[in-house]
Amino acid sequence: MEKSDLFFLKNIPLFIVLFFCFHFPREAKAQFANGADIGWLSQMESSGYLFYNDSGVKENCMAILKEQGINALRFRVWVNPVGGWCGKKDVATMAHRADSMGFRVMIDFHYSDTWADPGKQTKPAAWASHTISQLLTDIYNHTYDVLDTLKSIGVIPTWVQVGNETNTGMLWPEGNTTTNMKNFADMVNSGYDAIKAVDSSILVVVHLSDGYNNNMYRRMFDGLKNNGARWDVIGMSQYPYWANLPWETDNNECYSNMLDMISRYNKKVMICETGMQYDQAVTCKTFLLDLIAKTKSVGGLGVFYWEPECYNWQGYKLGAWDPVTRKPTVAMDAFLESSDSSSTSVKEDPPRNQGYNNESDGVSVFPNPVGAGQNFMITLKDKTVPTSIRIFTVNGQKLFETTTVNNDNIFIRNLRMSPGIYFVQLTNRHQKITKTLIVK
Repeated sequence: MEKSDLFFLKNIPLFIVLFFCFHFPREAKAQFANGADIGWLSQMESSGYLFYNDSGVKENCMAILKEQGINALRFRVWVNPVGGWCGKKDVATMAHRADSMGFRVMIDFHYSDTWADPGKQTKPAAWASHTISQLLTDIYNHTYDVLDTLKSIGVIPTWVQVGNETNTGMLWPEGNTTTNMKNFADMVNSGYDAIKAVDSSILVVVHLSDGYNNNMYRRMFDGLKNNGARWDVIGMSQYPYWANLPWETDNNECYSNMLDMISRYNKKVMICETGMQYDQAVTCKTFLLDLIAKTKSVGGLGVFYWEPECYNWQGYKLGAWDPVTRKPTVAMDAFLESSDSSSTSVKEDPPRNQGYNNESDGVSVFPNPVGAGQNFMITLKDKTVPTSIRIFTVNGQKLFETTTVNNDNIFIRNLRMSPGIYFVQLTNRHQKITKTLIVK
């Protein structure tokens, strides 16, 4: 992490912190998560992979995902991984990047040095000889350490998974539910306690694969409930490819399962992973639109596409990026088309070397507050520099855009804005300024 990033995090003006605390958390947390797991991204970038937006312009992958309607990003954590990829430092760097761009963050603890899934739940090498008591301490300490590190750089995840696709538990053999469900329940509680100790607002997710398999979900969550486990959200993986089912059948079964989980355990649900072959993009878009609609209809928290940015990478074929054009496939349009807004929330950026949100930065918005339906004016101190002006909702929907030069007063007329908070963003070669506009 750059020193400048730490400096910024430590020196945000107090009134801005209070403003966001009182005005945004409830709305942000209620927003449906159009999510993407991009745990491979830092390694891909290090390997020289490039990404292009829909217009064919080379761009940061996270920025492209935001343009595609993604508003939340998921990162897996391994304990002591080879090469450091998906380790604590890598995850902290990526989570900070995501948070600084306005994405909400999900952290997925695998409790392994490598992949954990239904077919393997291998203990980290450093924990290999530990007793169940020691493993519970290991889980707590590792979970707390990673999340406390994130907290120290200003990142509080919205959701944290205790384990990845834990169909038969984790940290085998001690946590294998075929022999000891109680151990697994205790492991979940150890992770739960560590998460809530860092920040009680974080939602704790227990994640299983095979979202269509209601019998397996009942067996696992009955077992956890009967052994005193605590969790907030039931997470599901939903892959027609791995289920070997037509996507319509798979989604219908998953929908029925979500309804049953909500009724049976009084918990929220979300799709933590999904995807389809990259060369079936049109079908994938239809599949995603249906899955998102079904998840929203039951009050689900979100849908995360697993590694959409992948192309020609480690043999993975279920991404949503074209390997020839290196642009998102049409599958990603599902997130835009199913959104209430066209982007993620926009965060205010303090202008470089200038005051924050006042006239000393050379920009004013008048009147402010403004009445709904009332015209207003943006005044620029330096009218000779070409300046791009954009107006966004708090959810990131762009309402207005223009570029002006040799014009110090820009009148905004007949712009339909309901009462609420909006951002006026001005960008030129000298600086980027974002002003808050309140519509009454």
